[in-house]
Amino acid sequence: MPGPQRQHEPTASEQLEALLGEPWPFPGRPPRHDVTSWRVSDDWPEKVPVTNAEIAVFEAWFGDLFDEFFGPV
Repeated sequence: MPGPQRQHEPTASEQLEALLGEPWPFPGRPPRHDVTSWRVSDDWPEKVPVTNAEIAVFEAWFGDLFDEFFGPV
């Protein structure tokens, strides 16, 4: 006599398929993007505030690279 059937949790792909009504990942190659129609805009302020903590992080991780590019300070 077989035991009770265990229910498994649906995978992420199974959940997406249930939500979208079609298989995931979508079959076929993704469409190519026409970058000639892209537009880049800049809405940053003229001066961007940076904290001392942010500077310390960049110096800790990229200090050697900065010294190589700009020389030691």
